[in-house]
Amino acid sequence: MGEHEQSLQDELKQIIRQLHEDENAEAARKRFSKLFGKIAPEEIAALEQSLMEEGMPAEEIQRLCTVHVDVFAKSISAGKKGGKQPGHPIHTFKLENRTARHLLKRLARAVKKAGKKNSSEEGALAATLFGEFRQIEKHWQRKENQLFPKLEATGFTGPSRVMWGKHDEMRDILRTCQARIDAADWPGLAREFGPLPGAVKKMIFMEEHILFPTSLRRLSDEDWIQIRREESEIGYAWITPADTLHGQQVTQGKAEPAFDSAGIHLGEGVLSPERIDLMLRNLPFDISYVDENDVVLYYSAGRERIFPRTPAVIGRSVQNCHPPKSQHVVREILDAFREKRKSVAEFWITVQGRFVHIRYFALYDDAGAYKGVIEVTQDLTTIRTLDGEKRLLDWQA
Repeated sequence: MGEHEQSLQDELKQIIRQLHEDENAEAARKRFSKLFGKIAPEEIAALEQSLMEEGMPAEEIQRLCTVHVDVFAKSISAGKKGGKQPGHPIHTFKLENRTARHLLKRLARAVKKAGKKNSSEEGALAATLFGEFRQIEKHWQRKENQLFPKLEATGFTGPSRVMWGKHDEMRDILRTCQARIDAADWPGLAREFGPLPGAVKKMIFMEEHILFPTSLRRLSDEDWIQIRREESEIGYAWITPADTLHGQQVTQGKAEPAFDSAGIHLGEGVLSPERIDLMLRNLPFDISYVDENDVVLYYSAGRERIFPRTPAVIGRSVQNCHPPKSQHVVREILDAFREKRKSVAEFWITVQGRFVHIRYFALYDDAGAYKGVIEVTQDLTTIRTLDGEKRLLDWQA
């Protein structure tokens, strides 16, 4: 980067810093207009990331990001064209945004009427539209779990650190509104709903003018194909996209891991045998695997076992691992699994004052063939006493 370009970036950073310090949007807009003409969409996000790397908290940028997007809105130039092909993830995101705008207008009118009239009839319509609108969370989830990881792999972490926080702010509004709907508190719904339309519109603007153009520039066709293949894991808001992209069928199968690892390729991801063993031995419950011939193949030797096990159980008939009086029940369960009359069996007992939950799950391969059963045994004594909420942000070292 030349000295002139660096100087312009420094000036832009100063404008954003000043904006964050005193929130004088009009002054920032005038200063920006005097120094700059048009700004590329990705420069806004790149500058946010640069400020975070220099020490500005992501929460602070999150708090005011919609303000400085407003400041620069008229100066954002057209981004990279693309993503117009049906089936392309960006095309899908934009279709969802179009539906979100339309549905949001209808929902806002219904909520206003329900609150003004305090009417159950109007409230029922608002509740129905609200339930429909909440599908937008799938839109956000695909960004968080598919688009953001791909951008992070290019070294671009700003969107995931800022936009995800804005998603959570809107999720909080949705949860609060849902509580009002559940209580049939229509004036309360209208009050809590107030900030949502503006927040959603600002997010759509940031997506379509900053995030999407930046993503189109940074990600390859292969990245987009992999994203498209994995989208069905989360699902869509309101629409069903085309099943091809760049001439490839993208709805069948799963993409290979984005990295090469000398390990076992599982359904999702790659793990070495050592890591698999470490994971299984540290699960907060005991598991055992019994094959299609009713032979015990594995048990997890965790630190705190509920029932005793020794390696001698491996290779043993599972019926013989139970007292004679219950062996016939074990056979009945396995027969029901094998014949697909049942796929789960569960029991709960008290062991030395502890509440123990025991579940059996039938296993079938992709062709539907019976492949055995896993037994999961868990001490639920403490879990049963939990009440209220303890969120991730409540954790203390």
